[in-house]
Amino acid sequence: MFLLLALLIGVIAGLRAMTAPAAVAWGAALGWFDVSQTPLAFMGYKWTPWIFTLLAVVELITDQLPSTPSRKVPVQFGARIVTGALAGATIGAASGPLFGGLIAGVIGAVIGTYGGAALRGRLAASFGKDLPAALIEDAVAVIGALLIVAVS
Repeated sequence: MFLLLALLIGVIAGLRAMTAPAAVAWGAALGWFDVSQTPLAFMGYKWTPWIFTLLAVVELITDQLPSTPSRKVPVQFGARIVTGALAGATIGAASGPLFGGLIAGVIGAVIGTYGGAALRGRLAASFGKDLPAALIEDAVAVIGALLIVAVS
């Protein structure tokens, strides 16, 4: 089960890079899962969820700007892989196999990056503009992250 959840949180990272680690950090900080005795204990520290939440809010705002680069360019794509790995590894660490969660998070981030871009492109084309598609993607990422972390 933890591999599926790590994969899914990776998909969320592919949609919104900072939403996944923010949600996982809140889950760890609130004690929904225990990472305190793992190398990822910092994810449950007092300030970690606040820092990731701030970064997630900034990302949600900047994503709406026309100058924001594609999620598939190397820097954006790399950030999604790293945050997917971090979020997946944190879910894995709570269940035991940190490395399995890390790999599942990376795979999910790749799926979320390419799948999210394709789906958003189709939605934007059907709406005739990008903003409604972007807002739907934001909602899917935030709600999805919360549900995944709550189930973990």
